Amino acid sequence: MALLSTLFSPYGCLSNPNIFTSFRHPTSLKTPIKLFRTKTFCLNCVNTAPKVLPTQEDIRYFRQWLSEKGGILSSSSTLVRPEIVPERLGLVAQTNISRGQVVLEVPKNLWISMDTVSASEIGQLCQDLRPWVAISLFILREKSRPDSPWSLYLHILPEVLDSPMFWSEEELAELKGTQLLNSTLGYKDYVQNEFLKVQEEIIDPNRHLFDFDITQKDFLWAFGILRSRAFPPFTGDNLAMVPFADFVNHGFSINVEEPSWERKVTGLFDRQEALIMRAPTAFRTGEQVLMQYGKNKSNAQLALDYGFVERNGEEGSNRDIFTLTLEISESDPYFADKLDIAELNGMETTTYFDITQGQGVPESMLTFLRLIALGGTDAFLLESLFRNSVWEHLSLPVSQENEAAICKVVLDGCRAALSGYGSTIEEDEALLGQQLDARLEIAAVTRLGEKKVLQEIQKSFEEYNVELDQLEYYQERRLKNLGLMGQQGEIIFWEPK
Repeated sequence: MALLSTLFSPYGCLSNPNIFTSFRHPTSLKTPIKLFRTKTFCLNCVNTAPKVLPTQEDIRYFRQWLSEKGGILSSSSTLVRPEIVPERLGLVAQTNISRGQVVLEVPKNLWISMDTVSASEIGQLCQDLRPWVAISLFILREKSRPDSPWSLYLHILPEVLDSPMFWSEEELAELKGTQLLNSTLGYKDYVQNEFLKVQEEIIDPNRHLFDFDITQKDFLWAFGILRSRAFPPFTGDNLAMVPFADFVNHGFSINVEEPSWERKVTGLFDRQEALIMRAPTAFRTGEQVLMQYGKNKSNAQLALDYGFVERNGEEGSNRDIFTLTLEISESDPYFADKLDIAELNGMETTTYFDITQGQGVPESMLTFLRLIALGGTDAFLLESLFRNSVWEHLSLPVSQENEAAICKVVLDGCRAALSGYGSTIEEDEALLGQQLDARLEIAAVTRLGEKKVLQEIQKSFEEYNVELDQLEYYQERRLKNLGLMGQQGEIIFWEPK
């Protein structure tokens, strides 16, 4: 059944053209999964180099650079200072800070944005590029120049990132069967294609401006740096890196949804735009000031973007999510009618549903499933007469055949997906009881979470499947509404007076 291949597609979490506002990948991948050996990374050696912590001298030079560039706009920016922390580098409170208090302000002249790129020597070359591509080229070029005005900031950035995009073949094998593996390979493929294009069209014809080697690994590093350091409102076309502010780390215990970063015009007389950061909660002197990277992000998203995960239950965390993909097949004889109904109700040909552990399957997914499976004697609901009401009808069971088809697809899909992992739930749980390095923990937490969600879905539909002959379907509801069927299902015959 065509529905099966799309419902549990490993590429289910990959498909939005703006990769800096969504986890989903911009293209629909059809290539088989394959692990590959990495080559030497000239600038950064991300797969082999040990993690290097910044020195106190590095931090002192950065603070001096920040001050000289006007990065200290007010007394608020002295409330925190960059220091070495367990995560590598973070912001530490220099005094008690209250919730909502402005803890730093960074002026626009310190942002690395499209405006920064446009004002540089490569600005003309980059004006038609996607923002992330242009900014990546800019930071790689500035990183190669010892006299760059940005060198003290770029020098302090991590050379090694824990996102799966930078894992070795052996490490990636730990993600076997996961949607995270396919998302990772999809992003790497996408970045590689963008690099080859920009190399041919921008870099090679302008070697007087790019008089240093830029490899695919360098370009991937820049992509990873941007993904891990860009937060709203600096995403999409407004993408930017903000030195100093981007040192703030994720707080596992911070549950507020309000954004910590804001764009604001500051100054009474010398007015200028700046990024301000507000404390999402109170912090005491000496504590690390943290923010929430995204309450609704799955562990796969956290891993891919930032190189860490949250174990389920930590500080109330629930980030175990599996993305199901539903698609109306173009070969469906009722494709046009089904697509019309889907679009009328805010859906598309391909629609994604994020299933969170413990929260069940959303009703909208069941409705969309019923639409996709609609056919045979149920196809009358696709007639124009029902166009504005069919979605409401599909929100409840249509027929036993329709519900049975849905259950079969979901159950077959769960079993197939669960068989694709390289470990069992019990093995992952035992592994997580040990001391693990960051990357193995990411793999174990991610695959365990996906399997638990799949197991929940499977159990739910197994229980639902045995109840199908007890459900009330469209025809029964219709007859009751017409007064032709009693509450116990008996047919009512009207005799003439």
